[in-house]
Amino acid sequence: MKDNIKIEAALAEGTQFYEVSMLLDFYGQLLTARQYEILDLYYNDDYSLGEIAEELGISRQGVHDSIRKGRTALETYEARLGLATRFREQEEIMKKALSCLNRVEREVPQAAGNKSFQEAVKALGKVMDSL
Repeated sequence: MKDNIKIEAALAEGTQFYEVSMLLDFYGQLLTARQYEILDLYYNDDYSLGEIAEELGISRQGVHDSIRKGRTALETYEARLGLATRFREQEEIMKKALSCLNRVEREVPQAAGNKSFQEAVKALGKVMDSL
């Protein structure tokens, strides 16, 4: 039971890191240069609070406060603008469209020979690869 709780906590933390990293990609340039640097080191480069503090010559508490304030700012931008949410929704729609086209290709053998159909599959595949 305790192991399950630990696993769930680790998964939640990993999801949180992914979410903040994604928000940083969308809104990072709206933060102060210092906040961006600290959040980038913490979420993208996997530095600890102590490592960031040492590298930047500030206290661990200062790093912690900057991370908290930066995350709050990123979450506020997302709540107002919704760019990351819209991106995820569009990504899901693209996956569904590609899946449907692949299913049509399996179920309707003639589709495999249709040039426009193959171009659509290829184009969607390229878009998905670039996301």
